[in-house]
Amino acid sequence: MFRIHRSMKTVPPFLKQAGRMLNSGQARTLLLTGNVYDLFGPVGPERDYVPLLNLLTAEWDLPDYILIVYELNGPLRFVREADAAKVRDAWLSWRSGHDADQLAIKRMLARGKTAADLDHLLETYDDSLRKSTQMPTLALELLRQMCLCARTESGGKRLLEQHLLIIIEGAELLLPDAPIHSLSDMDRQRVTICHDWFSDPGFGAGGDSVVLVTESRSLIHQRVARLPQLIEVEVPAPDDGARLEFIRHYLESKAGTALELWSTPEDLAKLTAGLSLHALAQLLKAALYEKRTLTQAEVVVKVEQFIQSQLGEDIVEFKKPTHRLEDCVGFSRLKSFLREEFMPRLAATGPESLPGAAVCGPIGGGKTYLFEAVATELDMVVLVLKNIRSQWFGQTDVIFERLRRVLLALAKVIIFVDEADTQFGGVGADTHETERRLTGKLQAMMSDNALRGRVVWLLITARIHQLSPDIRRPGRVGDLIIPILDPEGEDRDAFLRWTLKDVLSGDLTPGLLAKLTLMTAKFSTAGFAALRGELKAKARQNQGPLTSQRVLAVVSDLLPPAIEQTRRYQTLQALINCTRRSLLPNPDVTDAERLQWAAELRSLEAMGVR
Repeated sequence: MFRIHRSMKTVPPFLKQAGRMLNSGQARTLLLTGNVYDLFGPVGPERDYVPLLNLLTAEWDLPDYILIVYELNGPLRFVREADAAKVRDAWLSWRSGHDADQLAIKRMLARGKTAADLDHLLETYDDSLRKSTQMPTLALELLRQMCLCARTESGGKRLLEQHLLIIIEGAELLLPDAPIHSLSDMDRQRVTICHDWFSDPGFGAGGDSVVLVTESRSLIHQRVARLPQLIEVEVPAPDDGARLEFIRHYLESKAGTALELWSTPEDLAKLTAGLSLHALAQLLKAALYEKRTLTQAEVVVKVEQFIQSQLGEDIVEFKKPTHRLEDCVGFSRLKSFLREEFMPRLAATGPESLPGAAVCGPIGGGKTYLFEAVATELDMVVLVLKNIRSQWFGQTDVIFERLRRVLLALAKVIIFVDEADTQFGGVGADTHETERRLTGKLQAMMSDNALRGRVVWLLITARIHQLSPDIRRPGRVGDLIIPILDPEGEDRDAFLRWTLKDVLSGDLTPGLLAKLTLMTAKFSTAGFAALRGELKAKARQNQGPLTSQRVLAVVSDLLPPAIEQTRRYQTLQALINCTRRSLLPNPDVTDAERLQWAAELRSLEAMGVR
């Protein structure tokens, strides 16, 4: 039985789960994945925080088991030295048919070739044990033979009374995932050894166990990773409680030093969501060494750097917008909706919370700027998803798993995906298998009840129709699809006033406003911003504000880009996909009008507009 030395309250849940699986015989090959390179504890009489391998050897050093550890570029290590002799004797008995005493007597009496054969047998095991340090293929084969030997019976009982528990670290380096033709001969041999070992019915029915340690199942060769006999247990990132326990332990252990926090340990534990204990220790050690107060700003920077180092700067970045909704011109009705309905649901943590939302509308409509302001108002962690599809074979799955661990560790986060139609792949038959798998995982995460109220997906796109229908369904971003359309009426007047602010000499008269309204009828919010920049440049050249005639001349000189049909197509798609009547220009829109939109879309598509 896998008993626990510490009280059950302090045992990591993943360790209890692994123990239950091994005790029940549900699995004889276990895969520990996830946060496997962190610190764990406190462990042992010294109450230290230790690497995972030290935790496993401390917790699983049990009388009923012979614990063997194999670390890459290290020897096969028996946790108890006495067990090494037991396994050697059993192996010799298994190979020769005699126990150690009988074999010694036989050797003394043997002569000639028989004596040489017996000497060779005695030397083979010790020589293999020595060479296993530099030869991982030999190490795996020797471990497999130990399991064969252990369950072999002689005289009605096992050659080894105790069961073997083998822990193998760095499994992804021993069994790298790559096309079989790309592997070296040694890599292929190791994959074959492990496949035959773990799928052997005798091993599965026995009492010996193997625990593989790796960050991700996707990093292990699929011939082994897909074995049904291999069951995965995830090691999660530390939660608030684990981080708080570590902080208190560190402060108590450094009681005689001048380490100070800007606030309480509880606040530090909350603010370091997403950090591993190893990274948290680095933060505390730096402040302690420099004899200064650990500041809130320093912690935020450390969290951002750590998460980006885990996922890669080309995968995610932290969004730090500073403008607010009041800084956004126009959108008066939409801003009321955002404040009164949308933002409260994003901040909620219960069943009323939103899993996500999609923001659509024609290019140049101000979608990104407006919803960056929403992120500022919410004062939540904002991660910008940039490119989750890796160019390297197999890395996409690993990146996804790292992203999921980060999201689970953060208390509340917005995933901000700009140009979402290019970020997410499809699920059709013409889509690459890896891309289909990734899209499926992301879709499942969007509707995962465990993440609801903690993770909000905000997808921004001008091509809402190119998002997978599976992503646009209710329960994902289909709960709320918000159209961002070109300003009309009072909103358009507000954009014109903003455009002319500080560049027009005199007042904006009703007559001038009417002329400019006609001249800018096809302007988007980006068009107004470009016009404002042009007018400011002219005012600087003029060394002062412009007259109304000069303003009209500048506007008259501008020609809109030839993208009107594309923008109209994107506008129609936004209208058709909108999930709230109240967000449409006319909330009382009829079914007949919606059919007219659809007909206009088909007409544009027939012209090649997409």
